[in-house]
Amino acid sequence: MKNTSLFKGSLVTIVLKLLNENDTMYGYEITQKVNEITNGELQITEGALYPSLHKLEAMGLVDVEFTKVNNRTRKYYKLTELGTQETVLKLAELEKYIKIMRALVNPKFRNLEH
Repeated sequence: MKNTSLFKGSLVTIVLKLLNENDTMYGYEITQKVNEITNGELQITEGALYPSLHKLEAMGLVDVEFTKVNNRTRKYYKLTELGTQETVLKLAELEKYIKIMRALVNPKFRNLEH
């Protein structure tokens, strides 16, 4: 189930959650962490990740810090206070979506909770 359209709508939420858990991360690190957590089931490409990171930066949800690592400049992303608040909202939204989809896909999950 690699790179399906189902995951694309959740990319921003995934990035926010990882930044919330790890304080600061650089792009490649984010892709590797997702790969590790999902045992390779979800592989985020740089072509999908960086536009999302730029969008989050433009929205004021992440700050960018540049650090020199082995004579190369590395761009680190960190949540702003607004980004932390948005993470809580996005995760709640995703949980609700998962609950609704679970009820639609598997009848035994219907009407268990409201």
